Amino acid sequence: MKFTELKDKDTKQLQELLKSKKLELFELRVKLKTMQLNKPSEIRAVRKDIARISTALNAPKA
Repeated sequence: MKFTELKDKDTKQLQELLKSKKLELFELRVKLKTMQLNKPSEIRAVRKDIARISTALNAPKA
């Protein structure tokens, strides 16, 4: 997911996307603790997506 894709979305869409990504991160962490996660790098990717969405939410709309 790129920032350019996010900056065109409205606030409501971004908040819904942020909520789904946080839920996905929670599920990945649970899988990690129960030794069911095959690719731990997925956690890093989801965290970066959350950061991009948060940046898009806080960026001034022009």
